[in-house]
Amino acid sequence: MHSTVKWAGDLQFIGESESGHAMVIDGNGGQRAASPMEMVLMAVGGCSSVDVVSILKKARQPLTDCQVELTAERAESAPRVFTHIHLHFVVSGPRDLSEKQVARAVDLSMEKYCSVALMLGKHCPIEHSYELKLDSENA
Repeated sequence: MHSTVKWAGDLQFIGESESGHAMVIDGNGGQRAASPMEMVLMAVGGCSSVDVVSILKKARQPLTDCQVELTAERAESAPRVFTHIHLHFVVSGPRDLSEKQVARAVDLSMEKYCSVALMLGKHCPIEHSYELKLDSENA
């Protein structure tokens, strides 16, 4: 894997991935774009969400939506590393969406498959929870 990050002036940078996707990175506390630490937090949410949706699709579960709400605490002084992360998955679908399968998918992602969570978890506690929202027209 390879990426480049190029200074764009002030404390802003343009990151480009090996696959050719670019994003702005803001070192000014996220004034004009996401800060590096915000990107790390979103990365764990993105990685785990891909796992959860993939696992549920392979289990033929009829999900209609999946989002993860992330909260993190940081150290007060430099280096301002994460000291705690919590991921709360909200998975939606019809009445036949299995809560057991959702719980299994979330646990598998966080304990076995999400490389970002597994890497960060070596340095900071990561907790997770989930809720199931059944579509109202099917309830």
